[in-house]
Amino acid sequence: MPEESRVRVIPEEIDDLLANPDMGLQTFHCFADEDKSLEGLPSTSAYFRFYWSEIEPVEGNIDFQKFNYLLSRARKAGQRLAFRIMCIGTGSSYMYVPHWLKEKGCRGFEYQRGESLKHWAPDMDDPIFQDAHFRLLEELGKRYDGHPDLGLVDVGSVGLWGEWHMSGTGLSLPSLKTRLAIIDAYCETFPKTPKLMNIDDEDGMRYAIRKGCGWRADCLGDMGGFSKNWNHMEHFYPQQISRTGAGEAWKTMPVAFESCWDMKRWRQEGWDIRYIFDYALKYHVSYFNNKSTSIPENTRHEVEYFLRRIGYRLVLRKLEHDKVATLGSLLLIRMMWENVGVAPPYKDNLLAFRLKNLESKDVKIFISQTSIKGWTPGKIEVTTWLRLPEDLKPGLYELAIAIVDPDVKIPAVRLAIAGHSEDGWYPLSQVEVKDENLLKYSD
Repeated sequence: MPEESRVRVIPEEIDDLLANPDMGLQTFHCFADEDKSLEGLPSTSAYFRFYWSEIEPVEGNIDFQKFNYLLSRARKAGQRLAFRIMCIGTGSSYMYVPHWLKEKGCRGFEYQRGESLKHWAPDMDDPIFQDAHFRLLEELGKRYDGHPDLGLVDVGSVGLWGEWHMSGTGLSLPSLKTRLAIIDAYCETFPKTPKLMNIDDEDGMRYAIRKGCGWRADCLGDMGGFSKNWNHMEHFYPQQISRTGAGEAWKTMPVAFESCWDMKRWRQEGWDIRYIFDYALKYHVSYFNNKSTSIPENTRHEVEYFLRRIGYRLVLRKLEHDKVATLGSLLLIRMMWENVGVAPPYKDNLLAFRLKNLESKDVKIFISQTSIKGWTPGKIEVTTWLRLPEDLKPGLYELAIAIVDPDVKIPAVRLAIAGHSEDGWYPLSQVEVKDENLLKYSD
C-alpha cells in the first residue's frame, strides 16, 4: 500500500491509574464504593472468606442468597467477587464447620494454637466429610461457575483459614490422596472460573499447577517479622515456587499476594516498600490485598507506582489502514500493541472496531476474533480486517477501537492511551468509504 494512501496513528500513552477487570487492588470483606482505605485508588476485585458454618448452617440449606447479594453488590461497585471457603480457624468458636457435620458422625480432632481456646477440626479423610463438602462445592459450582460477576475462586477448605497448613496446631494435613481429591473437586466444579491456591502445601500446589491453577501467597512484606533468621520473601517463597513448579504459572493463571500484617506495619518496621512491590512484580503479580487497611502517610506514590505495573496494561503503539475503502471489500488494519504490565489478561476479551458515519451518525460495530487473553508483557503485532457490508452508506467514517467483553459486546478494558470516550471507545482515525459501482458509473 503506497505511503500516501495510508493512515498511520501513533496514540499518546498516558500514566493514569486504570480500573481494569481481573487485576489490581483487592478490597477485603467490603466493596470499592465503601472502602475508605482506597482513598480514590481503583479496585475491581472484592475478596471474601467464609467458614463453611457460615454458608451451610443447616445441612442442604446453602446460603445462596449471601452469594447472590455479594455478586450483585460487586457489580454495583464495579468489581468482581473472589472468595475462599474455610473449615478450620483460631478465633472464638469451637468449630468452623457446621455442627451437623459432627453430629452425623464425622471424625475430628481437638487442637489448640498458642493460648487460644480449644477448637475442633474435621478429619478430612473421613468419607462423611468428603461427601458433604464435595456436595457443597458441586452446588456452588452449578450456580456460579462462569458467572460474569465472579472473578476468582480461592481453592481453600484445607488447613488453618484454608491456607493449606496446620502451623502451630500439632495436627497434620489430611492425606495426600484427600488433598488432591479436594483440588480435583474445585477444578471440576469451577472449570470456567480462574482458580488460585496458597503455595504452602508443596505436593498439593505442584498438583494444582498441573491442573491449571494459579497461586497466591499470604505474607507479602515479611522481611523478618517472625524471625531474624528467616522470612517469607527471602526464604519461603523462592523455595516453594521452585519446588512446586509454579514459576511459569502466571502465563496462564493469575498470581495474588496478600500483605503480611499490612502496609502500616511495613512502614513501622522500616522495610523498603518499593523493594516489596518490586518483589511482587518480579513474580508477575495480578492481585494485591492489603486487607482494606489505610495506606501509610507519604507512601501513596509507591502504591501508584505499583498499580501502574501490576497485572496487564495495554498500550496501542501504532495503527495503520487505507485512507479509502470500498463497499464489500476488506479494510486491512495493522497494529502494534505493547503490554507494559507484568502479567497477561486472562479473559477472552476481544478487539473491536466501530465505524461512525460523520454525517448521518450511523454506526457499525465489528467484533474481531482477536483475543487479548495471554498477551504476555512486551510487544504484540496484530493484523486484522473489517469486511465492509454492501449496505453501508458511503461517506467519511470515524474509526474507533475498543476491547469488548464478548458476552455483552461492550467495552471492558481501559487502554493506557489518550482519547477514551465516555462510552468506552477510542476514536483514532478516519476512513472514506466509497461505492465501487458508483465510481465505475461515474467513469
